[in-house]
Amino acid sequence: MNYIQVKYPKVFAIHVPNEGKRTPFERYKFKYLGGVSGVPDVLIFHKNANKCGLAIELKAGYNKPTPSQIKCLKTLENANWEAFWSNSFDEIANRIDNYMKND
Repeated sequence: MNYIQVKYPKVFAIHVPNEGKRTPFERYKFKYLGGVSGVPDVLIFHKNANKCGLAIELKAGYNKPTPSQIKCLKTLENANWEAFWSNSFDEIANRIDNYMKND
């Protein structure tokens, strides 16, 4: 998020705090309030020449996305978002920069 805030200060981007363990009641409340499992970690609400926004699922080490995360990335792609996952900061920064260049 710091990278986006420093390099693109006028762009509206959020971190989705969707991770963590929940009690059964918290899971119920999350779904009742419209929460969706698998939403990517970073959403950049900035339309470029081809896409409506940029969604990034962040992974550490050798971790890979869960089935619900893959489903959410595909749903966003079908809604004309650029959506991907990565465990490399350099790749993420490069993809953000390329997305922003395509204004």
